Amino acid sequence: MKSDKRKVVLVGCGMVGMSYAYAMLNQNVVDELVLIDVNKLRAEGEAMDLNHGLAFSGSHMRIWAGDYSDCTSADIVVICAGVAQAPGESRRDLLKRNMEVFKSIIDPITESGFNGIFLVATNPVDIMTEITYKLSGFNPRRVIGSGTALDSARLRYLLGSYIQADPRSVHAYVIGEHGDSEFVPWSNAMLSTKPITDLIAESKGKLNIEELDRIEDDVRTAAYKIIEAKRATYYGIGMSLTRITKAILGDENSVLTVSANLRGEYGQNDVFVGVPCVINSAGIQRILEFSLTDEEKAKFAKSCEELRATYKELEEK
Repeated sequence: MKSDKRKVVLVGCGMVGMSYAYAMLNQNVVDELVLIDVNKLRAEGEAMDLNHGLAFSGSHMRIWAGDYSDCTSADIVVICAGVAQAPGESRRDLLKRNMEVFKSIIDPITESGFNGIFLVATNPVDIMTEITYKLSGFNPRRVIGSGTALDSARLRYLLGSYIQADPRSVHAYVIGEHGDSEFVPWSNAMLSTKPITDLIAESKGKLNIEELDRIEDDVRTAAYKIIEAKRATYYGIGMSLTRITKAILGDENSVLTVSANLRGEYGQNDVFVGVPCVINSAGIQRILEFSLTDEEKAKFAKSCEELRATYKELEEK
């Protein structure tokens, strides 16, 4: 991690990438932001557009359209490149198409001498993060996927609305695959330090446990609903990536649910999956293990097995 200037290279100037860049500009997160896209003219136009807003942002960022040689001195390379998820298409349906994209990206990044942290947002993000790890040869602690960070934010928003509490005071997480097998370990969901299940039990019927199932389903299907309505999701993930970036550059030791490589945690090995992690300038400082119920352990194991099966199928093709 360089200490003089905070530098991030963004690969992929689509809606997700540019929502991230816009959030980074408004929050003044870095000193230098480099945009790379297969369409160089697109990257140049986006850089111009962002630069024209600098006078209103209070930021002193340098923003330019670059190439993979700019990765040499970067602290973080954020990968948002790939084809978009179409209406009715699962995140896994994207896999074959996006793997080909990544093969053309990772090699020139590592050949540049880049020695920072990879942050991956391209879907299906758990598999794409593992592909990045395998292609780059990096220590897995320095290869992070956006995982279920956005899903957890969606959960806190919906749960906070239901129990009439500020989402920032709601401590609840979505874990597992960023996709159809993700789930909420309700045994660890809290309002401040009070378990959500206790809060419901003491509500005298004003709240009910069945509503938690609806909230969990709404979180799981949120992306599909947004894609059906407006063809893509990008604002939420852009801000989620910005939050992860700040945790890395600020050496915060913040807990975020990102896609990380498990090595025995939760009884699982050799799989990238969304779990709460302590994030700092080294990347994933450590993985936090929650105490799960037997039912939750089974759900998590099933989610991990589905991811392993998908990756194995990919290797065999």
